[in-house]
Amino acid sequence: MSTERGNKRDKRNRDNQDSEFIEHVVKIYRVAKVVKGGRRFSFSAIVVVGDGKGRVGAAMGKAREVPVAIRKAIERARRNMVSVPVVNTTIPHVVTGRSDSAAVLMKPASLGTGIVAGGAVRAVVEAAGYQNILTKSLGSNNSTNVVWAAIEGLKGLRTAEQIAAARGLEVADIL
Repeated sequence: MSTERGNKRDKRNRDNQDSEFIEHVVKIYRVAKVVKGGRRFSFSAIVVVGDGKGRVGAAMGKAREVPVAIRKAIERARRNMVSVPVVNTTIPHVVTGRSDSAAVLMKPASLGTGIVAGGAVRAVVEAAGYQNILTKSLGSNNSTNVVWAAIEGLKGLRTAEQIAAARGLEVADIL
């Protein structure tokens, strides 16, 4: 009983420390390695981390125990965060992200629409801080590849200001 209380305290302390980040464990895989004496099990976890203000990252952690795998994934995801543009709680334009055989189509949505997304894409979009977005997962539904496809799609987003600066034009000329 005391160990359960201790774990709850540790979790609360960790949550208070790192409350600026949104963390989603998307999927945990159990992997078996067959050895002479039988099977050795290990776990891999895919985690999405974001600050809810336009920064998001994802990573995979592997270990013999689930909590260790999750902790490793969270640490890696924080190191691999990328900045994505948030324009009026949605994305600036339509984009498709691809990873292996998974593809994720993302469209901007009007205010009040909410997040229309499945599990893996929803984790990425919520962690990035979007509140109104339409998505469709195409091709493979492997959670790992869908997360990477969503991240790739978000990396490909550009605001009108960024495009205008790259072309040496005014924003009004672009729009």
